[in-house]
Amino acid sequence: MPRLCVMLPAPERAQLQRIAANGTTPQKLAKRARLLLMLADQVRPAHVAARLEISRNHVHYWVERYVADGVPGVMHDASRPGGKDRLTADQIAAIVTATLTTTPPGRTHWSTRTAAKAHGVSEKTIRNIWHQHGLQPHRVTRFKLSKDPHFVDKLRDVVGLYLNPPKKAVVFCVDEKSGIQALDRTRPVLPLRPGLPERQTHDYIRHGTTCLFAALRVLDGVVLGECRAKRDTTGFVAFLTRIERATPRGQAIHVILDNLSTHKSPPVQQWLRRHPRVQFHFIPTSSSWLNLVERWFAEITRERIRRGTFESVPALELAIAEYLEQYNEAPRPFVWTKDADMILEKIPTCPKPSSAGD
Repeated sequence: MPRLCVMLPAPERAQLQRIAANGTTPQKLAKRARLLLMLADQVRPAHVAARLEISRNHVHYWVERYVADGVPGVMHDASRPGGKDRLTADQIAAIVTATLTTTPPGRTHWSTRTAAKAHGVSEKTIRNIWHQHGLQPHRVTRFKLSKDPHFVDKLRDVVGLYLNPPKKAVVFCVDEKSGIQALDRTRPVLPLRPGLPERQTHDYIRHGTTCLFAALRVLDGVVLGECRAKRDTTGFVAFLTRIERATPRGQAIHVILDNLSTHKSPPVQQWLRRHPRVQFHFIPTSSSWLNLVERWFAEITRERIRRGTFESVPALELAIAEYLEQYNEAPRPFVWTKDADMILEKIPTCPKPSSAGD
């Protein structure tokens, strides 16, 4: 950098010396005063910058300010342009309303980019408004309401069994997980390595399917299960017989299950008449969440089936049998906590679809 030569008149030098020596002077102002004094004493700009721990461009900037405006120009920061005007409450409300009630042309939902373009604001502004109002247009969840005319009665019946089971009785949640595929990979699975997850080929070979009959004992979480080639009345009756034989005599058996036609067929009704201690409790239609065995199905799917590699249906069934055996060594009961009234209170809060003209 070229040498700077600052000529300070005596009054201005004295003023700058007072500013630099005053212990109450803000540090940034004292530093500017020392900068000009050092340059007036013919200290090189590079040395000034090093001593004051600033850049050489910074040194030149304040010299230019001094030349233009004198000491007052150095002792006051330059005015900065004001920020953009903040959005009014009406503008924010318009963005929120548009997000809730409209969609961009040709698209199913707003993104920060499309909303920012439509309203003439930045993406950050849209993001902040959505965050403040709890809006997430990119997400969608699904729900289903039962149309069972006896929904309330069935709900109270099933939940009552969970919360207050009858004395000298055993409660089972029963269902079938059908269509479990024996999937084999086209190449060997690459094992887990430091920094790398286990890797499987995206393509696979289907070797067939099996159906898992399962009965979850609500009291302790023990699961009775067996695989069969298909889900039919014969298999279901045979499984009911196994449940009945596994339960000590003198105890009533309450079975919670869904409304599958197989569960209501004439052979099943005949079996029930021959085994009067067994009583069925049907959950409402479209309410599989009421059957706790579905929760266990999620467990076995995640822990054993989804990532499994099976070269045949027997291999799949063997894996399921091994999982059942290990699970039942330390079963975990699923505890139901909400009573029927708490569940029914949630139903009116489900959003109702808006008409096209809204």
